[in-house]
Amino acid sequence: MIDRRVRYLQLAFNDDLATATRIVATLPRNPRLLIEAGTPFIKREGLAGIRSLRALWPHGLVADLKTSDGGAEEGAMAAAAGATAATVLGSCPTETLQGFIAAARSEGVDSLIDHIGVAEPLETMRQLRTPPTGVILHLGRDEENTRGKVIQYRHVNRIRSKSDVALSAAGGVALHGARTAIFNGANIVVANIVPPDKPWQGIPAGGAVAAIAQQFLDTIE
Repeated sequence: MIDRRVRYLQLAFNDDLATATRIVATLPRNPRLLIEAGTPFIKREGLAGIRSLRALWPHGLVADLKTSDGGAEEGAMAAAAGATAATVLGSCPTETLQGFIAAARSEGVDSLIDHIGVAEPLETMRQLRTPPTGVILHLGRDEENTRGKVIQYRHVNRIRSKSDVALSAAGGVALHGARTAIFNGANIVVANIVPPDKPWQGIPAGGAVAAIAQQFLDTIE
């Protein structure tokens, strides 16, 4: 389970299982390192892809479902596939959020609310009877190169005043961005593993991913 007192690096795999398998095999077996089955990865590989990553990785495994409806069912599906955490969109109905959180809690899985595209995450939190495990402040890939758009760390203290949740920073986070995230109160830093043909920010899939991951872990410790 995610511990708010611990600082984690989350590596997001958005390509195919072959790429993820090759890279995960090289990574340090560090419990502060979370592996993410990204949304594009899940759309390509399905729940079988999550199961395959579970077989490869002994620590935290995040299923980035970005659930928008059917919260209870999808929360249970993630758990059955071997995920230790899963995501639901902060923009979806309160009923979906509450069903997702309840199902995740029942299955022993961490629930993470992804606030991509949500201007006021605190409003989402105020509607919930039960808080999630964590909240994601997320700058989407399509927004990364838009001038003036950044991860909104001003929400951190507001959210923490409402509930004692883990805070995750996602969206084009490089090594210097990881330091900024931790300084601003996040305890999970998400870095994308980027295929060579994609323009996203993150860690190049063809590079020394294990060494760079260790740099991140040392930086945020």
